[in-house]
Amino acid sequence: MATKSAISFGLVHIPISLHTATQDNDVSFNQLHKEDHSRIRYKKTCGHCGKEVKSEDIIKGFQYDKDQYVVVSDSDFEKIKTEKQRSMQILHFTTLDSISPVYYDKTYHAVPEAGGDKAFELLRAAMMQEQVVAVAKTVLGTKETLLTLIPREDGLLVQTMFYADEVKALPQGYAKPPVVEAELAMAKQLIAGMVKPFAPEEYKDEYQERLRELISAKIAGKEVVSAASAEHPEGGNVIDLMDALKASIEQNQPKAKGGRTKKEKGA
Repeated sequence: MATKSAISFGLVHIPISLHTATQDNDVSFNQLHKEDHSRIRYKKTCGHCGKEVKSEDIIKGFQYDKDQYVVVSDSDFEKIKTEKQRSMQILHFTTLDSISPVYYDKTYHAVPEAGGDKAFELLRAAMMQEQVVAVAKTVLGTKETLLTLIPREDGLLVQTMFYADEVKALPQGYAKPPVVEAELAMAKQLIAGMVKPFAPEEYKDEYQERLRELISAKIAGKEVVSAASAEHPEGGNVIDLMDALKASIEQNQPKAKGGRTKKEKGA
């Protein structure tokens, strides 16, 4: 379901709707009782009378003392929003590479509502040409949320963001040994040989496919066979870094007819 909002750009007000940009396609499982495979169910019950409570009978309360709560309704939340907080207020513009991906949380598509098409497209086109993204703020639910608006050829993406105090520091540093120039040159050569445009349709969750096959096999009463691969054997084979880089470059060279690399064919 779309969420109605607006983008405030200076004195320009652009009505939009937000649509979730991603979905979860993973195989889902239910929790079962080990003894009889019955479904485990969770019920919301009242701590006082023990009765099961329906979702529509549940309200929000803040505990300010032991067993003492103050009730806050949805209308209360709306009352304390300022006019600016009812829309996505653009604070400033910056470059995309200036924001670390660690700050990004959820992604939404922004779509202009009736009457906002022209201003929406003007903002998107200007941001695309200037190669900038917009940092904005709005209130989502009960939290003022930091946002990044990212222009694309087909519209605007809205990324919700974490605040700095919500991002954990690196657990521990690591020693940075000096880089050998010859090895660095080899690594750059390997990278250059693996550069190509990102085409999302080329990638799929192969493990989920095998998981669905496993489920089908178990339903049919078939034995599940291990899919362990010999491509990357576990343990042991520690080889020289330079040798590994050379072998990797060789492995990524285009194949000539007969399955040999062009280098092998010319030898």
